[in-house]
Amino acid sequence: MKIKKLILIGSSTGGPGHIQKIIKSIQKDFDATILVAQHMQSSFLASFAKQLNNNSQIDVLLLKNNQLLRNRKVYILDENYEIMKDRQGIRAKKDDTTLSYTPNIDLLFNSLVKISTGIKILCIVLTGIGDDGAKGALNLAKSGATCIYESQESAIVYGMPKAAHELNPQAPQLNIFEICDEIRSF
Repeated sequence: MKIKKLILIGSSTGGPGHIQKIIKSIQKDFDATILVAQHMQSSFLASFAKQLNNNSQIDVLLLKNNQLLRNRKVYILDENYEIMKDRQGIRAKKDDTTLSYTPNIDLLFNSLVKISTGIKILCIVLTGIGDDGAKGALNLAKSGATCIYESQESAIVYGMPKAAHELNPQAPQLNIFEICDEIRSF
């Protein structure tokens, strides 16, 4: 099935609990694909994906290299990935570039700028230290994606969403419960 809607979520410090709230709020008939880049040691991300899957109505999987993305799935990145289009659809390709953060949110977001035509994209920057995701979210916004940044009200650490909002102040800042609502209605 062709992917028509893609939701990108980037988070760091405080993110696992927020991602869990988001995943729990999604119903079985949800019609989109979700990619999650959570700053976490790769050795912990498999158990994080398994825990999310156990509490979800849709499949939550660890993303694999060269994997063709499917609709109604949540993919957790455990390394740096770029997303690309080919004749078969949209797939993930591992990127071995050494970057400050892994999985790198800017790398993920920027890779979607190149293939955003014909796909409805919702880009979300959640809680976290630093500015990973801010530049990529701005680039996605410029290419027509909808961007949302977590508000200071609910962010455990307001660094990443603040940096994204400073680059793109037109995008709304919402608390985690409003973000869940936006995802469900996307």
